[in-house]
Amino acid sequence: MIGTCRHFATIASGFLRARGIPSRARCGFGTYFLEDCGVDHWITEYWNADQRRWVRVDTEHLGKTYVERPEDLAVGEFLTGGEAWVQYRQGSVDGQKFGVTGVDFAWGPAEISGNAVRDLAALCKMEMLPWDEWGLMTDAYQGKTGPDYDQFIDEVADACAKDDPLALTGLFTREVLVVPHDMVG
Repeated sequence: MIGTCRHFATIASGFLRARGIPSRARCGFGTYFLEDCGVDHWITEYWNADQRRWVRVDTEHLGKTYVERPEDLAVGEFLTGGEAWVQYRQGSVDGQKFGVTGVDFAWGPAEISGNAVRDLAALCKMEMLPWDEWGLMTDAYQGKTGPDYDQFIDEVADACAKDDPLALTGLFTREVLVVPHDMVG
């Protein structure tokens, strides 16, 4: 069977949920695949009640040596789309160093904003495929958006960071973020 990191993340989340463990897939960037780059990636988070925190697990790379502890990723080893967006907007990372391995045109701030929107969707239990685009995402990839869209993605990143279910679903139901029915099988 062939799958992507998103498949590993969503299947692992399903297994954990079946065992009564709160879990979710997250969309963003692994910072451990290429030096000084954020590579498009999905991971699993589960709620550790004893530690009162979400634990990030790279379920696709358990048993591999990309990082010391893929079962509990260290801060910064994985950035959600929103976390990467905030760092890009603050100027602490080069947006051109975030993208999809093996796809020369799929690098830059539009990739970061796209993963911020996909992460919002995942937090709202609609784990889209890594290449799905909707709303203004296509315009962003084509360089047709501007400061208003950037500010909107600021809002998406902030909502994902606050992890407030009501704020997340409220934002996700805005017309610009509603996933078209023809994308959902």
